[in-house]
Amino acid sequence: MHAPGIWGILVVAVVVILLFGRGKISGVMGEVATGIKAFQKGMKDDDKPSERIDTATTVDAREVDKSKDA
Repeated sequence: MHAPGIWGILVVAVVVILLFGRGKISGVMGEVATGIKAFQKGMKDDDKPSERIDTATTVDAREVDKSKDA
């Protein structure tokens, strides 16, 4: 098989635009971008919960020590 030429690519693009319309294509691309951003944010926040757990454990230990002193 050979690679599609410029005319083949243009025909496919026109058919896709006619079937889905410009609004649907841009909407889908916007949703994909939102999903990628959410995934990247989730990857950045992945390390932060472990730090929060350590802090909460330290606070709980302090509260236990205070109750023993009283």
